Amino acid sequence: MENILEELVERNRYLTSRGKVADYIPELAKADSKALGICIIDLNGQVYKSGNCNDRFTMQSISKVVNLICALEDNPLDKLLSKISFEPTADGFNSITSLETKNANKPLNPMINSGAIVTVSMLNGNTGKEKYERALEIFKKMTDNEDLKLNQDVYKSEKATASRNRALAYYMHSTGIIDGDVEDILEAYFKLCSLEINCIDIANIGAVLANDGISPITGEVITTPQIAKTVKAIMSTCGMYDASGSVAVNIGIPSKSGVGGGIMSSVPRKMGIGIFGPALDPKGNSIAGLKLLSDISKTFDLGIY
Repeated sequence: MENILEELVERNRYLTSRGKVADYIPELAKADSKALGICIIDLNGQVYKSGNCNDRFTMQSISKVVNLICALEDNPLDKLLSKISFEPTADGFNSITSLETKNANKPLNPMINSGAIVTVSMLNGNTGKEKYERALEIFKKMTDNEDLKLNQDVYKSEKATASRNRALAYYMHSTGIIDGDVEDILEAYFKLCSLEINCIDIANIGAVLANDGISPITGEVITTPQIAKTVKAIMSTCGMYDASGSVAVNIGIPSKSGVGGGIMSSVPRKMGIGIFGPALDPKGNSIAGLKLLSDISKTFDLGIY
């Protein structure tokens, strides 16, 4: 397996020159644009890895998956659906117009920024700090990494350049979708996006989802099968932003990307996949990482459709 992964990583590394690292958060612009790595964890707990799999990067939007798991644990489904829909979108991940013109001011799904901010607002806890700590507990279990830490430099950079996210949050507060202190909620959101991980950590998240909520590494029941299935379905339709449809057709694996360069994928009843490639395509997805995931899917016939 690792020989195949190494071959596929090196075959696709040239694509990194065709992408661009995220620079609207200045700290993310420091990433090595040529990096490309992968980790696969199967449901027997076997770990296979290649390339820049140990490089550290931040969760960014991959955090939305774990935040949603927490929100589904903490709220009845009908309450969550009163604030967020589970529908795909053709708009960008930080679109404001979709809030104003579609869906009665509710975010279309929890995988875009507006929906993710609402998701964080619905976590258990009276303060942003308590909500952050609530989610962090689940992050550590799902990554099988008790040493998971906040990247302070990325967090500060993200917070300092968050005008669009603040606009989304304050708009939703004005329409009653968000309750509570907006800045306090945003603080938790920024911190969860800035958790530092590697390919192995996110492959663990994918493996827990693939195993219907049970860690194949520790055997711990982390969430329910129904929540795991719900989250994988939303990843399939919404997880790759406005490229989600083409990813579903061409790759066929529930996945979630982040502008830090990560892609977390979950193949039901088979494996979790973590990929890192910080050079992004115009839609905010890892350009070499997507092609690597496509090759993995075809090589091992992993598409679920």
